[in-house]
Amino acid sequence: MVKLGYTILYVSDVTKSVEFYESAFGFSRKFITPENDYAELLTGETTISFVSKELANSNLKKGFLMSNQADKPFGIELALVTENVQEIIDKAIKCGAIIEEKPIEKPWGQTVGYIRDIDGFLLEICTPINQ
Repeated sequence: MVKLGYTILYVSDVTKSVEFYESAFGFSRKFITPENDYAELLTGETTISFVSKELANSNLKKGFLMSNQADKPFGIELALVTENVQEIIDKAIKCGAIIEEKPIEKPWGQTVGYIRDIDGFLLEICTPINQ
């Protein structure tokens, strides 16, 4: 059996990224390596992890595209589920996120908004889908 264990984001400053997610979303720090090149947050069933771009470059010999707030987001997002979409977006913006798309209600009743974190990763902030 296979299960999704981690989503790993390649960032410029692991500690700063962890602090953003703690402040903006209330996640808890699981640990940061003494070298500050890898960290994990407790976020529910799937862990969000952070790797320094230096460590990522040592793992991926051909390199990778760095995310940042100036470029268009990658074709992937992290969806964070909450009952208070606008409140969470406002808090994240105060912590350094930028708005990508204001929250709207989708035809199926879900409220969805998009922000970019301090490293430029796309985050969907949404209500649960009621089925």
